Amino acid sequence: MSDEEIVGLFLAKDETAITKTQDKYRRYLHKIAVQILGSEEDAEECVNDAYLVAWNTIADNRPENLSTYLGKITRRRAIDMLRKRSADKRIPSEFYSSVDELAEVLPGGSNPEEELAGEQLEHLIAEFVHGLPAEQKRLFVGRYYYFDSLKEVASYCGMRESKAKSMLFRIRCRLKEYLEKEGYTV
Repeated sequence: MSDEEIVGLFLAKDETAITKTQDKYRRYLHKIAVQILGSEEDAEECVNDAYLVAWNTIADNRPENLSTYLGKITRRRAIDMLRKRSADKRIPSEFYSSVDELAEVLPGGSNPEEELAGEQLEHLIAEFVHGLPAEQKRLFVGRYYYFDSLKEVASYCGMRESKAKSMLFRIRCRLKEYLEKEGYTV
């Protein structure tokens, strides 16, 4: 079934929309959630929450790319779940490893002005990633969007871990320069 047909089912509030979405995207969404949460059970709960969020929001958003829309919902739900779960103690996951790597490059802060700048920052990073050569884009997105381990991204990019690690380092350095050029202090 096509994405347009599935979105149509959501818009019609037809419950088969969830079944069709599960059939088509369950493995994809589960992979995103498990990479962040590190737990099969939590990932399953997260994906189910994502279906509910999609059910409640798809009419307002009418996504052009259903897989991206569902992936983004799942990713946000998993990160929220991880934050709640690890409020008292730091729980290891690829999410924390990836975020730690990017922490030296991205500006941080919690005042309202910096929070509002978050959307602009997200746009700039997307623009930067879009301009990367295909291999570097795949490596960057795998590591910092899907939170795949260094070993995994190196494997599916067809390179040794050491090469992937140094390439990611160079990409982060270029991202830092790009953001500084755009006015962000890192």
